[in-house]
Amino acid sequence: MVTLERLHAEHADALLAFERENRAYFARTVPDRGDAFFTPTGFAARLASLRAEQEAGVCHFHVVLDEEGRLIGRINLIDVTNGSAELGYRVAESATGRGVATAAVAQMCRLAWTSYGLTSLTAVTTLDNPASMKVLTRSGFIRVRDTVVGGRPGVGYLRFLGAPSPHEAHTSAAS
Repeated sequence: MVTLERLHAEHADALLAFERENRAYFARTVPDRGDAFFTPTGFAARLASLRAEQEAGVCHFHVVLDEEGRLIGRINLIDVTNGSAELGYRVAESATGRGVATAAVAQMCRLAWTSYGLTSLTAVTTLDNPASMKVLTRSGFIRVRDTVVGGRPGVGYLRFLGAPSPHEAHTSAAS
């Protein structure tokens, strides 16, 4: 259904277009990135910074591609330390409601365990983002705390890696 690719410089144009097209949609539930981020110069600087973090092994950034190879999301592991990282993701408004986020999170959990050697992931979302809360719960994340995300009430989640999520176990048992 979807493919994850590690972030590369070649993704720059498609990624900036994705961010611009979905800016208002994302701002409904997550803090806006600010005007400078959306300029070619600002975006290029931010992308260079992200790629440097990735090369240092501090973060793992990926784009989410649909069956035709179009960029429809991004999913990241940030602040990698001591076998853990924070998961973050966003999916284009045009791709919502089709299981894209759930599929991308499942793939990222497998990558985190098998390729990056992580043993746990955390995630946060705002309380006014029930779709993200549902994706995380389906993906085996457990609600562990109340928090604030960009000045909004939120919730924090935790998932230990190495075992399939309840959703993945159900899917493979049904096959």
